[in-house]
Amino acid sequence: MKQPNILLIMTDQLRGDCLGFARHPDVKTPYLDTLASRGISFDNAYSACPSCIAARAALHTGLSQEHHKRTGYEDGIIWDYPHTMAGELSKAGYYCQCVGKMHVHPLRNYLGFHNVELHDGYLHSARYTSVPWQESQKNADDYFHWLKQEKGIDADVTDTGLECNSWVARPWIYEEKYHPTNWVTDRSIDFLRRKDPQKPFFLMASYLRPHPPFDAPSYYFDLYNRKELTPPALGDWETEELLKSQGRVFDSKCGPLDKDLIREAQVGYYACITHLDHQIGRLIQALVEYGVYEDTLILFTSDHGEELCDHHMFRKSRPYQGSIRIPLILSGNDRLLPGLTPGTVSHSLVELRDVMPTLLDFVHTHIPDTLDGKSMLPLIEQPQKALREVLHGEHSYGEYSNHWLVTPQDKFIWYSETGTEQYFRLLDDPKELHNEIDNPVCQNRICQLRDCLIQTLKNRPEGFSDGTKLIPGQPYPPYMPS
Repeated sequence: MKQPNILLIMTDQLRGDCLGFARHPDVKTPYLDTLASRGISFDNAYSACPSCIAARAALHTGLSQEHHKRTGYEDGIIWDYPHTMAGELSKAGYYCQCVGKMHVHPLRNYLGFHNVELHDGYLHSARYTSVPWQESQKNADDYFHWLKQEKGIDADVTDTGLECNSWVARPWIYEEKYHPTNWVTDRSIDFLRRKDPQKPFFLMASYLRPHPPFDAPSYYFDLYNRKELTPPALGDWETEELLKSQGRVFDSKCGPLDKDLIREAQVGYYACITHLDHQIGRLIQALVEYGVYEDTLILFTSDHGEELCDHHMFRKSRPYQGSIRIPLILSGNDRLLPGLTPGTVSHSLVELRDVMPTLLDFVHTHIPDTLDGKSMLPLIEQPQKALREVLHGEHSYGEYSNHWLVTPQDKFIWYSETGTEQYFRLLDDPKELHNEIDNPVCQNRICQLRDCLIQTLKNRPEGFSDGTKLIPGQPYPPYMPS
């Protein structure tokens, strides 16, 4: 009998709390809510190195950042790993197709997929005129090639006037069918049309949104423009220094100073999420029409979150929940996921590195012993089992370079440039409104977590720890030296 199929739905920059089933007060996601209602969702899912390249390295290799070596954002480094998610599934007899974002190097590196229909969004390093032609997005990116065929040689995603890291928002200027979110769905559905019916498939539908530009079609902007929106989280520990110095810069790391522009950023972000959700709905309906919905495991997740003006911050890479916490759903019937209670929520601590071993476990094939990730399938029957007690995360980010430890209960943060520390009790304070680093009641726990980080970092080549203390100010490149 043919093995079941796998659909991995990957999004970019989607916060773990911006979903209807996660009880967000404003965002509506009926199709993702459906996936969660028939599966298991994880409310302590994280991206240990929360930016596009490093997060995807964890996803595709099953490795922690200490082993895939990407500790921040840097383009142009060759992806060369002995085991990849698609490569191992291919060995197990799966036809592996990716549609959408890969963000690897070189751009047409397939990482074990049999075929890739590529759209990486706007990549600065691949758009400069000095880039070799074969590595230029104007040549290598399938969506850009298609858009210019459809709309004319000068058509581009920049025609809205928006930048790919900006909080500026406005509706998509072309017909909705030309939007990159629709394109990923269209090409994924076309794969279902032309797939080999006798062979199981692994389809990765890899969407760009809600990563900026915030440019959903007008219908979705209208949904949120007429609503009163919950303002961003603001605690008792932030300073306005960065906001005052950069709050009028369109692509700043703090978001806008103007309250109307903050609201516009929220409207644009939420509009992109609901647009994405509806396009995922199209893909789910196509699975039904092609008769493969009941034979397909669906795994939904994101590479990292978006700060969205929480704590006067924007984008990702910093150690706060808006940036590091991600959605993760395993959805299927009880034949695909034996022992499942539909609608289960697991509080176990999981990470992107766990996706690859989970899928390999699902198809009953060999899991390389070099992987750092763990299969999440045991959590189907035992959702409150602890897959791990603590997770170490980090990001090379200049003056904001950071390391952190998170548990289902709390979080310890260390900024490696300055030595600044923070501590949050997440169970009581999920929005991180109160930094408890100086609270006498918390000192024993803070010492435990600090000591854990000291031991975690003691053999790192950067010199963050000597085994007895944390050492700030060490050089911290985005790719670990050997």
